[in-house]
Amino acid sequence: MSVTSRYKEAWEGFWREAPEEQGAVFWDSEPALTAGLHLALAEPYLTAAGLPLIDLGCGNGTQTRFLADRFPRVVGIDLSQAAVEHAEHADAAAPETIGRAEYRRLDAIDKAGIEALRDELGDAHVYMRGVLHQCEPADRRPLADSIATLLGARGRGFVVELAEQAGPILMGLAKSPTGPPPKLLPVFQHGIAPAEVSDAAVPDLFSAAGLDILESGEMPLITTDYTADGKRIELPSKWLIVGRS
Repeated sequence: MSVTSRYKEAWEGFWREAPEEQGAVFWDSEPALTAGLHLALAEPYLTAAGLPLIDLGCGNGTQTRFLADRFPRVVGIDLSQAAVEHAEHADAAAPETIGRAEYRRLDAIDKAGIEALRDELGDAHVYMRGVLHQCEPADRRPLADSIATLLGARGRGFVVELAEQAGPILMGLAKSPTGPPPKLLPVFQHGIAPAEVSDAAVPDLFSAAGLDILESGEMPLITTDYTADGKRIELPSKWLIVGRS
């Protein structure tokens, strides 16, 4: 099984055209406002020492590099080869980051590929930010199953997804009289439809995959773009910590 080809092509096209510099993509906020806040929430649950971490949907690697300073091994995986190349180019442009993280193109619902990664790494922690809500409906349960495989018995997953409330906000931005914010526009142009998962569906997907919801909460997802009046765009999101208790 693999991700629906339409979505794979949409992401490949998006990342091929995305600028190289950090912060040029709508969700590519600095780690202090994203992975740093998320790691602080997850830390009490990361009690299995020495486990590697998988950044699932790593994109251009901004958060992956941050996480690589805090775990013994970090592997960023992404559906898009162009995204992986962005991440590798960013590492090459900052020599101090070379070798801290590794990046691979991997379809996260490719059962054989995920099992091979699990065999290589053993139990692992997983960080996933905003991937489920950008999947086709048929791909969501297999994605949750893949995370369960990667976590094994000891790993913990930190999952953050846009809340339902984010959908109307994004649509309002898209239909603004001045047009969508410049960094949001390419998302719509490539046919990527964010915020299409109900709030109740996310924990249900992980429960169905055999994982326990260890903690959950809400926090804004901070983007890199601004409204016409200069206000930074923040979107409501919900987070979960999952694993086998």
